[in-house]
Amino acid sequence: MSDTLPQSLSALEQKDEFIARHIGPCASEMSQMLATIGAASLDQLVDQTVPAAIRFPADRPLPAPRREHEALADLKALAGRNVVKKSLIGQGYHETLTPKVILRNVLENPGWYTAYTPYQAEIAQGRLEALLNYQQVIIDLTGLELANASLLDEATAAAEAMTMARRVSKSGSNRFFVDAACFPQTIDVVKTRAAYFGFELIFGPVEEAATVDVFGALLQYPNDKGEVTDLTATIAALKAKGAVTAVACDLMALVLLKSPGAMGADMALGSSQRFGIPMGFGGPHAAFFACKDEHKRSVAGRIIGVSVDARGNKALRMALQTREQHIRREKANSNICTSQVLLANMAGMYAVYHGPEGLKTIARRIHRLAAILATGLAKAGIKQLNACYFDTLQLDLGAKALTVYQAAQNAGYNLRLIEGGRLGIALNEKTTREDVATLLQLIAGVKVDIEALDAQVAAADPALPAELLRTDAILSHPVFNTHHTEHEMLRYLKKLQNKDLALDHSMISLGSCTMKLNATSEMIPVTWPEFGDIHPFAPLDQAQGYLEMIEQLAEWLKTVTGFDAVCMQPNSGAQGEYAGLVAIRRYQEANGQGQRDICLIPKSAHGTNPATAQMAGLQVVVVDCDDNGNVDVADLKAKAEQHAAKLSCLMLTYPSTHGVFEEAVKDICDIVHANGGQVYMDGANLNAQVGLTAPGFIGADVSHMNLHKTFAIPHGGGGPGMGPIGLKAHLAPFMADHAVQATGPAERKHKGQGAVSAAPFGSASILPISWMYIAMLGGKGVKTATQVAILNANYVAARLQEHYPVLYRGKNGRVAHECILDIRPIKAATGIAEIDIAKRLMDYGFHAPTVSFPVAGTIMVEPTESESKAELDRFIDALIAIRNEIRKVEAGQWPADNNPLKHSPHTQKDLADEVWSRPYSRQEACYPLPWVAENKFWPSVNRIDDVYGDRNLFCACAPVEDYHHG
Repeated sequence: MSDTLPQSLSALEQKDEFIARHIGPCASEMSQMLATIGAASLDQLVDQTVPAAIRFPADRPLPAPRREHEALADLKALAGRNVVKKSLIGQGYHETLTPKVILRNVLENPGWYTAYTPYQAEIAQGRLEALLNYQQVIIDLTGLELANASLLDEATAAAEAMTMARRVSKSGSNRFFVDAACFPQTIDVVKTRAAYFGFELIFGPVEEAATVDVFGALLQYPNDKGEVTDLTATIAALKAKGAVTAVACDLMALVLLKSPGAMGADMALGSSQRFGIPMGFGGPHAAFFACKDEHKRSVAGRIIGVSVDARGNKALRMALQTREQHIRREKANSNICTSQVLLANMAGMYAVYHGPEGLKTIARRIHRLAAILATGLAKAGIKQLNACYFDTLQLDLGAKALTVYQAAQNAGYNLRLIEGGRLGIALNEKTTREDVATLLQLIAGVKVDIEALDAQVAAADPALPAELLRTDAILSHPVFNTHHTEHEMLRYLKKLQNKDLALDHSMISLGSCTMKLNATSEMIPVTWPEFGDIHPFAPLDQAQGYLEMIEQLAEWLKTVTGFDAVCMQPNSGAQGEYAGLVAIRRYQEANGQGQRDICLIPKSAHGTNPATAQMAGLQVVVVDCDDNGNVDVADLKAKAEQHAAKLSCLMLTYPSTHGVFEEAVKDICDIVHANGGQVYMDGANLNAQVGLTAPGFIGADVSHMNLHKTFAIPHGGGGPGMGPIGLKAHLAPFMADHAVQATGPAERKHKGQGAVSAAPFGSASILPISWMYIAMLGGKGVKTATQVAILNANYVAARLQEHYPVLYRGKNGRVAHECILDIRPIKAATGIAEIDIAKRLMDYGFHAPTVSFPVAGTIMVEPTESESKAELDRFIDALIAIRNEIRKVEAGQWPADNNPLKHSPHTQKDLADEVWSRPYSRQEACYPLPWVAENKFWPSVNRIDDVYGDRNLFCACAPVEDYHHG
């Protein structure tokens, strides 16, 4: 009878339909799960889990949910307010053509964008190979011996180069030279970073670099003016005085130009955006970073290396600094955790698809068009200020500059207007001969014969004399000389994808990582040209759609977090941490409290916290935790009072990294405030707060939000991410601004504050994902998502507690949105360790939970709200089956060193072995539960030898002589 009951039109309109699409369990499944954990309702579960003192008294005033097509239409209308013109601004950002085979099969493919950072390398060999390709591209083009797997953007990469120079330089100087012709956004970020390390920056022309005593130098090549200069003599002079040199360079230019390595540089860095990545109003883009081999242990970020598996076959893994923040904490090289893996993979594939000859053709075409333009302008008597150039011309037009600039805009071109009557024009991969003819008409008022100018330039090109050109081969490895047809490229991408486990296969329960659904409707706007084709320094009247979308998202985030202001600039969680601490330090200095340099950090904190604190010039004082995993309030109080005169802040994660809502959190904030400090709340676990409580409501002064966790931006296999910060009103005037492009109205209170990222709004082109997430879920949906995240975690804990001890619980026996399973008793009894369980889960088709964080010898499970009861039960059943396997070891049925866990993961090669001498069957090895065979995921390598990989470090594509076709 219920099917025939009349429904209201409101019910039939299904405005909230996306809530059920995003949240895994249906109503009946939630009832079953609540019964399992002994709670009558979601509200009762929240009452038992989240302290009453910090819960909102009423629902937050967020918009009502929207249907997917309605939200897309609303966002499309905003995107339509952006004006896409041909961008010739340059300054590190250029129009490019993303090969459609890469666009569709990488950027738009959940098999690539929903994967996590490849800590579990056996089920990540595909993107590890793609990253190794990327590293080889960077090694070849920079002429250096080692490259990492990407950094966040060119400006922060330059800042990392500065701090790395200090680590490796033997100079006693505290001064660092910066080429005055570096990009202004790079200078802005380097100034911010240098201030808290106490470095003195020396600015000047390259010719003066070696005339001062410095520990390092940053040079730009080609520089901000477009000038290409041979830096060999300057670098040699700097090195003779003990300085370490870093060259910020253009990856496309390096296809033709003499490499930084050939000029003697110690480091090279830049953006790989030109290799097929849309400008996206500033990002995300993968920065590249390369150095000499002797500096390999001082490099920031992740490095992919070659090792061997248990069969002795080649296997890839993250090498060296994989977990350096957790291990070295405040002594880490950097706080960089997430980088830009998805974009690095795209850039690497751009090189694979085009190959060396294709890249040379693109680079030569760009330069040829620039030379034709320059020659035509010279014939018309236009003065050019840079004699040697790759793609950028700087013209002296005097009083005529503004008129030409505006005429170009009216004709559909954005040029760069520079003070002093100068105009910059940077040509790119999309530029055509017709564009050059139009520009000559606009600037010089002449019609030209492009073919005649081409013949003149081809006969003699004074812009790039032979001594500036590279003579060595690039990209000679077979991978760059094989996949040039679309069929070959498509199959190569699919081959790599098949090796990786992502959310399109099964749940990824990584604690503190929030691997939730990345809905298709959230992802679609990312590749709209209205968002992708906007330069970050385009006139703001052309970016009104972006600005309105960002402002709406900021308002929603303020409502969610309880803060008064939001800064969208940080382009990762670690950058958000840094931006938050910088705001605190600026505030304290402005109030005559610059001496406050003590940062209290609980010992359970994520390793990026102490690493970030030292970057902000703070001294870390560790606060103890009690036996229940909570901050030891007495120890906190004692240390806050002991350091009251110098206390800057507390860095606190909430719920704690132990997966518990601490009852005393308000008292903790009050203690810090009473002793003159500020409270920074790490937003890693915000997914347990949204709609129920908020950092600003609890007592935090500033917090970062991982949009790539809580607000559905995918992890991309290790980036991109976004880490905007929310701030209370007193800190808002001290958040990051930008030297090139305003981040708010002219009367903004934070005007002139130094930047923390290269682009004004960070990785702006992925912000539509979080906008769509909140728009479709609405206030009702985001609150329900939090409640179900807590339900799912408690359901997992309840079903597993008979098999694995749940290490920490709250006052009423509940966990927050994640739970820690203690493996230490099992290891003590059997020798089976947490890493063995992690690897064995691969045989069941699952990615492991977080291993040995925040407590060594444990695994931390965060199921998120997006997993259905059926998927949770499969995961739980797998862990129970593994526990039963361990019981066979305990009973002596299987030897401690010869069992499915110690030999995991199992591959098809194991299944095909002619001889099987193990005490368990092939069926037990590869199909341990009946449902595994229905959708079997095969790891492509056996367990990888990490020690071998670090002792025999090799971080490039296999030598050509080791490359075998077929």
